Amino acid sequence: MLEGFDGVRDDPDDAAFKYHERMALRHGFEEVYNSEYYMNLLAQNFYIYFDDKRHETAGNPKPPSLSSSADASLPDWRMKDRQKTVSAAIVLCLNLGVDPPDVVKTDPCAKLEAWVDPSDHNDAKKALELIGKNLQAQYETLSMRTRYKQSLDPNVEDAKRFCISLRRGAKDERILFHYNGHGVPRPTPSGEIWVFNKGYTQYIPVSIMDLQTWLGAPCLFVYDCHAAGNIVKNFNRFVEQRIVDDKLRSRDPNSNVPMPAFPGVMYRECIQLAACRANESLPLNPDLPMDLFTCCLTTPIEIAIRWFILQSPLPRDKKNLDVTIPGRLADRRTPLGELNWIFTAITDTIAWSQLEPPLFKKLFRQDLMVAALFRNFLLAERIMRVHNCHPVSEPALPPTHNHPMWESWDLAVDQCLAQLPMREAAEEGGQTYEYKHSTFFEEQLTAFEIWLKYGSKTKRRPEQLPVVLQVLLSQVHRLRALILLSRFLDLGPWAVYLALSIGIFPYVLKLLQSPAQELRPVLVFIWARIMSVDYQNIQQELLKDNGCSYFIQILTSKDGLPTGAENAGEHYAMCAFIIALFCRGNKAAQRACMGSDVLQACLLHIQDPDCALLRQWACLCISQLWDNNTEMKWIGVREDAPAKLVVLLDDPVPEVRTAVLVALSTFLETSESGGVPDYVEELEARESQIAFATLKLTGDGSGMVRKEIVVLFSRFVKHYASKFIVIAFRQLEVDRQQYKSMNGMASDSASSTSFSSLDFPRSTIFVGVWKALLVLSTDPFTEVGDMASLVVDYVYLLLLNSPLARVSEELLESARGSQMRHASSSGESTDSDTSSVSSQSTFSSPQRQVSAGSSSVLASTLRRSVSIATSFRNLALGYNENDSPVTEPNQPPTANGISVSTVPYGTGIRPKTARYNRRSTHEPITMPLQSGFFDWSCEYFQEPQMSQPEMDEPGSMEYNRRLWRRTRNEKTLAYTQPQKELAAHSSWNYQIGFINNATQPTKLVFAQFEPHLIVVDDRDGVAVWNWPENKKLNRFCNMNPPGTKITEAKLINEDDVPLLMTGAGDGVIRLYRNYESEDKIELACAWRALTDMLPSNRSSGLVADWQQGRGTMLVGGDVKVIRLWDAPRELCMADIPARSGSPITSLTSDQVAGHVFIAGFGDGALRVYDRRIDPREAMVKVWKYHKSWVLNVHMQRGGARELASGSVDGMVHLWDLRSDEPVLSFQSHARGMRAHYVHEHAPILATGSQTVKIWRLTGENTATVKNNSGYMLQNRLSYVSALAFHPHRMVMAVNNSHDSHIGVYNCTANLVHDFS
Repeated sequence: MLEGFDGVRDDPDDAAFKYHERMALRHGFEEVYNSEYYMNLLAQNFYIYFDDKRHETAGNPKPPSLSSSADASLPDWRMKDRQKTVSAAIVLCLNLGVDPPDVVKTDPCAKLEAWVDPSDHNDAKKALELIGKNLQAQYETLSMRTRYKQSLDPNVEDAKRFCISLRRGAKDERILFHYNGHGVPRPTPSGEIWVFNKGYTQYIPVSIMDLQTWLGAPCLFVYDCHAAGNIVKNFNRFVEQRIVDDKLRSRDPNSNVPMPAFPGVMYRECIQLAACRANESLPLNPDLPMDLFTCCLTTPIEIAIRWFILQSPLPRDKKNLDVTIPGRLADRRTPLGELNWIFTAITDTIAWSQLEPPLFKKLFRQDLMVAALFRNFLLAERIMRVHNCHPVSEPALPPTHNHPMWESWDLAVDQCLAQLPMREAAEEGGQTYEYKHSTFFEEQLTAFEIWLKYGSKTKRRPEQLPVVLQVLLSQVHRLRALILLSRFLDLGPWAVYLALSIGIFPYVLKLLQSPAQELRPVLVFIWARIMSVDYQNIQQELLKDNGCSYFIQILTSKDGLPTGAENAGEHYAMCAFIIALFCRGNKAAQRACMGSDVLQACLLHIQDPDCALLRQWACLCISQLWDNNTEMKWIGVREDAPAKLVVLLDDPVPEVRTAVLVALSTFLETSESGGVPDYVEELEARESQIAFATLKLTGDGSGMVRKEIVVLFSRFVKHYASKFIVIAFRQLEVDRQQYKSMNGMASDSASSTSFSSLDFPRSTIFVGVWKALLVLSTDPFTEVGDMASLVVDYVYLLLLNSPLARVSEELLESARGSQMRHASSSGESTDSDTSSVSSQSTFSSPQRQVSAGSSSVLASTLRRSVSIATSFRNLALGYNENDSPVTEPNQPPTANGISVSTVPYGTGIRPKTARYNRRSTHEPITMPLQSGFFDWSCEYFQEPQMSQPEMDEPGSMEYNRRLWRRTRNEKTLAYTQPQKELAAHSSWNYQIGFINNATQPTKLVFAQFEPHLIVVDDRDGVAVWNWPENKKLNRFCNMNPPGTKITEAKLINEDDVPLLMTGAGDGVIRLYRNYESEDKIELACAWRALTDMLPSNRSSGLVADWQQGRGTMLVGGDVKVIRLWDAPRELCMADIPARSGSPITSLTSDQVAGHVFIAGFGDGALRVYDRRIDPREAMVKVWKYHKSWVLNVHMQRGGARELASGSVDGMVHLWDLRSDEPVLSFQSHARGMRAHYVHEHAPILATGSQTVKIWRLTGENTATVKNNSGYMLQNRLSYVSALAFHPHRMVMAVNNSHDSHIGVYNCTANLVHDFS
């Protein structure tokens, strides 16, 4: 946030007031910053950097335990145990004309059986046959493929033969057994049903145990008789008895009892539907059928309409009960078909909302007959409860009779019946009437749309989902239903699994045959979501039905999507994603794509300038087409695909650059005999070109890109392992010879001459890749360094297992000894990781090393240096960065000398990258390395894309947190604004904190809005303090190489959740997330911002300035250029020549527009650069008024935008960019200056020597502060080592040399600091 300077208003005669009234804003910024349009633009546009998914996850996919496919809470939608009801037994025990002895019938009484009135027929046998025929026809409306057989009034022998023959014909499939016992006594409490003897003079009991034996399992039983619950209860009892008997029989191997045909546990899979409980009788209402339960199961529409009429309070004649709904059940355009369609949707919805997913899947999705009967069973429960009957099922269902959806059914029936008289009149020649179809589905889609808008955050199962499934059958509402379905699937994998478990897959698979253009975008979106969660189970379905041709046609044709379709690039990317998953690990799928122009289309789409997602997935699709597919690779060669992909290595989007590397990696062979023999030379040439083109990405700013480079190089190394063995051996020889020559030792010519015949191509691509791997093995991004070290170790292990093993062991042993002597002489502490690896490395048995996979000695010789030669060179020159440099007149004084701490160098928490666990040293090293980028990219299609991010969704927790932070920030600005007037008039002697850091601080940084003080020390540590409470929150290690120090620290994204940036003397920048938490801290990003930094005793290390408004990091130091790194691209955008032989000691820039920046140098010069100009001419001004090392140059973010600089000789200058001379100069300290700091908004600056002096920007010394040391050192003067102002508050932190304590001071006594 920009703030204009508001001067001291209480004293117009004050010099500072007059000074700033006269100067207003420096550098001619008034016109720009007073523009209302410009200021609004700045206020509205604020960007957060390094918070993309690639930084939060380090480009690593979710661990298998957290992936959607491994989530046990998600339902398994696949029908692994789908069954069919192949045979059905209709057993009717009616004995028409003879009532059973235990049933007393009313008068009048229910008569209809299968909608047949037996009293209308004189011949009871014909009536029975007609009833059987009608009942079979009713069942056939449920399943035409089932074979039906009838057994009418059977005797015991007939029933037994009938059941056994059914099982013989059905084999292992399900049998339906329908039992109507209206003409026999009730089932007995002991588990028996009744049939007849041959003369129909007696009722003969049949045990349920015997019936189980005859029919076997699995079976579906329907019992329509009085006290049917007795059968269910005893059936389950006999099943448990069978299981117990099987266990006893298995324990006695000598038992002579034969094993049953079906194990007892199989009977648990039997399904039972009973008309009533054990103590209940069937209703005998004369207005209802006698077999009311059977009618509900087989003719639900007819019985539902009759029952609706009976329940209606309106007076109706009896004849009105026999209402005929016109139409056919299978024709949804007719009234009867529409009612049946609505009934199916409603009963599915009731079951979906009431049953647990596994039970719903078992009863409603595995078998068409079972699903139809259970849907109708819900109606039976509703109707029969009114007549004091409670149908029973096994498995048991929860009560569904009072579900709200039944009211929708009643409305649909009422709307249909209300139109029948007018329709009948029209058919008889009356007024024409057009039947009005039900609005049920439109209303349910609207309800689903409302749920998506307001209820989707709960992640509860939406009741309307089964209705959406049914609507897909209608062309009228199909597009709307698909759009709503796509919005639902966009909620995440849980929603996709719910849709799949409800049975959506066959419908969307069938829709791939539709030629409708308007369905293509939404179908592509839906299929992308489905493939993202379970592509392996869908590959074969697409292959079998040639479904993938739908997406291939869209991707390869110019008119694949409707004209004017929104987000066409993203939809093409989804097609590439679907095809990539279709081909992944599937040779048949790759062959199916080979005949089409998929590869050519992807090569065309990678040139799309507008959609990065399309470029990314076009590359990844190519990678899956090439993976282990030589034929497709040669098609790529003919299309010059590698060269076209190489062009994208400069893409501004890191994900695209990484995807290109994935594609190029799959192009490389991984075995020395790979490829087509006739084209080996051409293949090697292509692979060498790829390796050469990718070398430049070893300096990429994205760790994700560099990680993929290592994967590519690992494939290259695997393919050409023999060449790399020779190169590694020769490199060891050369390094040792260089070391010996530097130290004046006699060279050992024995080994060098004995292997002089080995070819060592010094300038080949293989040497370049090897050196790149050595550099990457020291990468600051933990995962990249570990992966590269594995590749290098792999080569050395092969070398130790080769004929050169003996000499190699000597060379490596010599290298390790030299390194250890260097570490011992320089006083460097050993890296804990290096020590642990070194202790496991031996050379007694190279073969054992290869088999065990131990890390080689390279881990100890190259862990913290670019090559062994570098370490040898440092030894020869006597260089040691831990030594105290000699202070020269034009160099800043140092705090080194006597250490105030015994804390070893490099101790503390070592932050890890997200989703990364280091490989165990006992795991074998296998090549090539595996990339996780493809899986990581697939996660994009599992994340919501249609809705706003959570942080932008009003009411969400993240939104509320961000809103609270914004309110807190505004409160802080409003509270501290008046305090700026006090800064130039206060004594600054009011100490409010005294912090013991335990180590010598070298740099202090206040957070703008958090109560954090960042303390960088000389032990490679970073401590985070809650300075108002004097409480340490965290301390961690920056992981610098021994001998280098942290020279820069800044906070970025401070208006939201800040990240901590550190820069070190080795040229590396690291960014930490959750830096204040010991448990949550992570390394978000790290890269080598400066290369070729030569350490010396006159080193400034790395200095940087962060431009939040532009997302640019300006980096300089012991190099000849100022490098501009772009945060969104993670690329170096420009190298601006510094045009000075001295090191850059300080950088500052205009934080608003960001065009102009200023650098201070070791020789006292200040140079001004304008990044809008060509880099060679970017230096627009140079000031040489300082005569010694520039400690600091800084331009205020607010206030008067003053630009001030200070040098070690005590001179302070204030500058105007338009002037060639300083506008103000003064001497701050006579004996030199150790620290210099400018307040970001108040008109003051501070300088430090033996004391801290506070200066107005008019050159007046307004206060002097003597910082108290934590302890006294005899015969040693105490100098200020580091100081810092809080960016907004009038607070200052000061530390002295040789002292671990930090004093925190207020400008006045009555300031209160509230961070709530």
